Amino acid sequence: MLRYLWQHGTATLTALHQTLKLSFPILETLYHNFRQQQLLEVKGMVGNDYSFSLSAAGRAQATARSEFCQYVGPAPVSIHQYHEVVRDQAATVRLNRDSLKQAFHDLVLPDNLLDQLGPSVIGHQSLFLYGGTGNGKTSIAERILRVYHDTVLVPYAVEVDGHIITVFDPVVHRPVEVHDELLDPRWVPCQRPFITVGGELSAGMLELQLDESTHVFISPCQLKANNGILVIDDFGRQVLSPRELLNRWIVPLDRRVDYLTLASGMKFQVPFELMVVFSTNLDPTALADEAFLRRIQSKVLVDNVSPDIFDRIFERVMQGQQVPTEPGAAEYLRGRCVEHNSRKLQACYPIDVFRLVKAISEYEGKPVRMTKANIDRAVSLYFAKPPAID
Repeated sequence: MLRYLWQHGTATLTALHQTLKLSFPILETLYHNFRQQQLLEVKGMVGNDYSFSLSAAGRAQATARSEFCQYVGPAPVSIHQYHEVVRDQAATVRLNRDSLKQAFHDLVLPDNLLDQLGPSVIGHQSLFLYGGTGNGKTSIAERILRVYHDTVLVPYAVEVDGHIITVFDPVVHRPVEVHDELLDPRWVPCQRPFITVGGELSAGMLELQLDESTHVFISPCQLKANNGILVIDDFGRQVLSPRELLNRWIVPLDRRVDYLTLASGMKFQVPFELMVVFSTNLDPTALADEAFLRRIQSKVLVDNVSPDIFDRIFERVMQGQQVPTEPGAAEYLRGRCVEHNSRKLQACYPIDVFRLVKAISEYEGKPVRMTKANIDRAVSLYFAKPPAID
């Protein structure tokens, strides 16, 4: 409150309520206490509200507090309360094959794959999606969030030993409008968070980051993902080595708690109440040892697609793009892909080849059509050819 006045010059209780997210009774109590301590000077009234600024003694105290921390925003909640709320909001899912199919309605997935994903999602533990590239692992991970239809509360900030850690991130958290007069405004109703990190993941992203200019800590990705999903995409290709990541998270995955460290060296416990999805096209046994793989509750192979699934994906793409298609085009594309890729069919081929056909048609100023001739041209661009040997 003093820092707000130090930065803005004057304030009203209404302005403080909007910024600090504290109730008027609390703000009025603070206002009268600060007046008794001669830290405030009353400027007048704005309607039924007080207008006030800092006295000389107030400016001295606010300056000293600003050297320790310059945070001015919603008041933080205690780390104890944060633990309780996150634990109470742990995901519970009721799911069957039909509802899971609805969640993945825009993907073509075989029933046996859905039947492996269903129990994994219900458990809301950890999930290892592995298999060849281009078969939809990332697309599957991105759609898991659809099985949740509830709202969770995310605090703007948390206080630990006098330090402030920001949690709510408008880039990650999607607020939901909720009308509840009893709701503490320091908490934001949100959809369950969903965060994806890829090759950029480093050791520093898993720890508190201190903003040197404000002396406010920024929470790591796993803390922001609490009560939601964190996807480690292309696992094994990060700046952070698999062994480092696995050693860092072997306890959190097992016990559902993590430990973070303040700049002073003080360690404290935070909830690790999230579903971690590892997605990789590398061999899981080459990435992790048995002890770590045991802590990942489900391992699901997203394999190359069958001819039937391939044709259904092709049909779905053509219908979605409303593209005229020559009879037999799906079977023809399938044959060309098998010919170029050692008899393997990947789920990404139909959409990737369509995009090339579209680009070729636009380049030549012709309407987009999925013909065998256009497929031949697109396939010749899509698949790498071995260089000629002189």
